[in-house]
Amino acid sequence: MIITKKALGRRTFLRGAGAALALPVLDAMTPAMAAAANPAPARLVFVFHPNGAIPSRWTPGTKGRNFEFTPSLKALEPFRENTTILSGLAQVQGNPFGDGGGDHSREGATWLTGVHPLRSETELAVGISADQIAANTLGKQTQFSSLEVSLESPGLGGGCDGHYSCALTNTVSWKNPSTPLPMEPSPRMLFERLFGASDSTNPADRQARLEEQRSLLDYVSGSIDRLQRNLGARDRVKLSNYLDSIRDIERRIEKAEAQNGQMSLPEMKRPAGTPSAFEDHARLMIDLQTIALQADMTRVITFMFGRAQSNRAYPNIGISDGHHALTHHQNNPELIEKVAKIDQYLVGLFAYYVQKLKTTSDGHGGNLLDDTMICYGGSLGDSNIHQHHDLPIALVAGNRFFEGNRHLVYPKDTPLNNLFLSMFAKANVPCEKFGDSTGLLPNV
Repeated sequence: MIITKKALGRRTFLRGAGAALALPVLDAMTPAMAAAANPAPARLVFVFHPNGAIPSRWTPGTKGRNFEFTPSLKALEPFRENTTILSGLAQVQGNPFGDGGGDHSREGATWLTGVHPLRSETELAVGISADQIAANTLGKQTQFSSLEVSLESPGLGGGCDGHYSCALTNTVSWKNPSTPLPMEPSPRMLFERLFGASDSTNPADRQARLEEQRSLLDYVSGSIDRLQRNLGARDRVKLSNYLDSIRDIERRIEKAEAQNGQMSLPEMKRPAGTPSAFEDHARLMIDLQTIALQADMTRVITFMFGRAQSNRAYPNIGISDGHHALTHHQNNPELIEKVAKIDQYLVGLFAYYVQKLKTTSDGHGGNLLDDTMICYGGSLGDSNIHQHHDLPIALVAGNRFFEGNRHLVYPKDTPLNNLFLSMFAKANVPCEKFGDSTGLLPNV
């Protein structure tokens, strides 16, 4: 076998008619000998689960290896060897410290920062978040330093829970102590951010553009044909699968937009939930994130299943009550069951994300999960009593980073930020301390 120099640049794009399409990692981009010397880059994902969890349904009953997955975590059992459940971690800066109410504002503000926020409806002072610390290093190599994605539109501006700024519940990502990063809830906007947008936001102009272009891939089809002729069989399969995924996402977005445009609704208040759309929305946003990671467009993603204090209903699983309202269950068994069912449902959607990563090639002979660390959880433990310790935290990661199949229990109020420090160390992100961190998390 002849080992040649790299044939394709790592940041190769297909271009045509103003459109640009990033490519996944192909064998043609990395010679065989260099591939072994240059492993796939590390990726960090932070997935926010709002409103805490029911501890008795979340926390495994035994410590160490081969623990039994609880009902709330059951969907992660197929990924046992990549999953570590961490108990005892805390974001104690979410406690009031004289501020009074506002635990949900502090839930959002502290999850990735470990910094007690300023209580003000007009001023912001929190701290840089873990995702942005990672993005400051890993983002130097990618088109987007990070992506911030949500399944719920931001709430109103001004003051929210506990007379804190609504910014604290609308995002968990902070560029610096006074700059919150907006979360993108729209599949169309996320798609266009990744693959290009029109010059106008006028609905009529956009519809005309969609009808004219039909598909991003139509614009670059000539480049695709020329490239495929010069690729090996394995690369052709990779590229074909990648392009099929993009076309499928385009189709799903356009179908959803067409359905929305055909709806004729009587005047009514906004419904508490959309039974059939939420799961489709979640999977579409997960698929878009997977493509962004596969094409190495970013190596850092923050994903919110809902805002802090989210009161979304889930009629598709038989729950018409709002999530936040249910979490103040006052030990009512019926309400506890409903919250636990929501916890289980959201973990199931997260498991879909893990499955997508595990079944998507990383271009280095493995899959995306091999190269990714994901922290799943939030900054409330038992929401019924607004506690910010014993947080529900799951770490799902490639075994090159962390050994899975373990339930690790730490002393009460061990900073969650210590876990983030450990993730930084594995990803070669320099950071000795941030927020209330005290050092690397032992044993992970």
